[in-house]
Amino acid sequence: MSHSLDPTEDAELVQAVQESLQQMSIELEHPQDAEAIQQLYQKAQRLLSHLAPDPLTVARVTGVLLVYQLPGTEPEEVKWFEGELQNSSDLESIEELVDSIFRPDAL
Repeated sequence: MSHSLDPTEDAELVQAVQESLQQMSIELEHPQDAEAIQQLYQKAQRLLSHLAPDPLTVARVTGVLLVYQLPGTEPEEVKWFEGELQNSSDLESIEELVDSIFRPDAL
């Protein structure tokens, strides 16, 4: 299922998202080059491939994966998150998962 009628718009959106994620990595003081961000984005796409997500959902998941690369992140956390993504049955559960990670009450 496609979420855009124009593949050019999707490509432009993906490029803009990747540039924003690269800027975010700099702000997090853990700079990533364009290739590293693209690899993270592709990893997110693979983890969500069973759901055919829109680029913004992939971007949100990529952002979480980027944060999980920061020093001090437990490898078990990353494995848990990736497992949750792969076991999600719909995009709404993905959105709820990402939202729950950043809510203070989730801590």
